[in-house]
Amino acid sequence: MKLPAEALALLHEGRVAHLATVGPDCRPHVVAICYVFDGENFYSVIDPKPKRVPPERLRRVRNIRANPHVCLIVDRYDEDWTKLKYVQVHGRAEVLRGGDEQRRAVGLLREKYPQYRQMPIDSAPVIKVIPERFVVWSADGRR
Repeated sequence: MKLPAEALALLHEGRVAHLATVGPDCRPHVVAICYVFDGENFYSVIDPKPKRVPPERLRRVRNIRANPHVCLIVDRYDEDWTKLKYVQVHGRAEVLRGGDEQRRAVGLLREKYPQYRQMPIDSAPVIKVIPERFVVWSADGRR
């Protein structure tokens, strides 16, 4: 699907997305993520910020292993509701553990987020979302 320029800009400029997964119990789970879009796929590193469990036991990782179908949304909020917009991405996710693609994703994330430049994420797992369908919406009616 060819995305409109405005939707592509939102995906590239967005700082936070919300990733929805579904577990084996069919219950949804949504988490805010930092991400990068390389024009083809989305990547989000499981960084060392404090978490209650190790990366492999995070609910999003367990859910992706059980059911790779995910949805992520990048939105722009404004107090002027005529400026609201979002891009919803339906796709499949996988967890990258090492390899060229994982290293490239970490590099892209470090370019976008200066905070990652100081974090030890070189070998951290990366969630990759492969888009299958996009839903583009804006309050001004442009799609």
